[in-house]
Amino acid sequence: MSPIRRTPASAVTFSQYGGVDVLDLVEMEKPVAGRGEIVVEVLAAGINHVEAYVRQGQFDGEVPITFPQRQGSDFSGLVSSIGEGVTSFSKGAEVLGHASMSSHANWVVVPQSQLVAKPASLSWEVAGSLFLAGLAADDAVQAVNVSAEETVVISAAAGGVGSMEAHLAMARGATVIGTCGERNFDYLRQIGVKPVVYGGGLAERIRALAPRGVHAYIDNFGGDNVRVAEELGVATARFRSSDHRRDIELEAMNPTPEQAEQHTRVLARLAGLAGERKINVLISGFYPFDKVREAFDDLEQRHARGKIVLGMRPVDNSFHGLGARKVRDQQERS
Repeated sequence: MSPIRRTPASAVTFSQYGGVDVLDLVEMEKPVAGRGEIVVEVLAAGINHVEAYVRQGQFDGEVPITFPQRQGSDFSGLVSSIGEGVTSFSKGAEVLGHASMSSHANWVVVPQSQLVAKPASLSWEVAGSLFLAGLAADDAVQAVNVSAEETVVISAAAGGVGSMEAHLAMARGATVIGTCGERNFDYLRQIGVKPVVYGGGLAERIRALAPRGVHAYIDNFGGDNVRVAEELGVATARFRSSDHRRDIELEAMNPTPEQAEQHTRVLARLAGLAGERKINVLISGFYPFDKVREAFDDLEQRHARGKIVLGMRPVDNSFHGLGARKVRDQQERS
């Protein structure tokens, strides 16, 4: 992989569809806040599978693209400057928020309605990776309407979205069964999920863990999960497919103003839950900003548990320069 050059202030762009090698850092000017807008110095920004799919051209025609195209939805950071009419935040405030394909940068400018105050107990890394996965997870858990004393199956439960869905469902009092590879069994057990290996015979293995039946099913992977849910007797209205997840993620990348404001309300609620430790986000890879290609390569190899994050000015040196594979190996040896 050819090296990438970092400038004093940079933004990630791609000028054609392709793999991680089309990603580059280009020098950027600090943006100026217009009326009702805020410029944030980004400290941490999560990366997401849907961003890779867009860059690969999988949603050509569904997501507006103008080359050279910027990317990134999630971020946390410090308010750098404010525009006329801003009343919600002052300079230096600690915030997290969401942006339309522009957060993988040293600075981002967004309407004040797309920011929430960062809880003091929330790390920059978690705050900066909470939005897109959290939005999709909240949408899925709300849609299947899981409640106390019920059992929900979540496929790919160790991933960034799946693990948040598990926490949100457990916060409602539900029992969660999570499909995964065997290497993720211990992790899921640690967060309170009953793990089950995917593959042939999955429905029978789930039944063994759910003697009172399965009430809801959230699919993050596709494949045979529709059939498995039907075999388990899950009502159609209580099944959430990976297509639904894709739709909410694509909407979040190009929202209407009304949708963006609704997304901020969800983010504020999730930030509060995360700040109170009612939901937890595992950061399995933390990459310096100029390693953005390596970060996405790691993500696309599907090694990660939880979230992979870019650090513009890393504040947690315990993760500095580590990828998901190295963190996972360290965790499995401990």
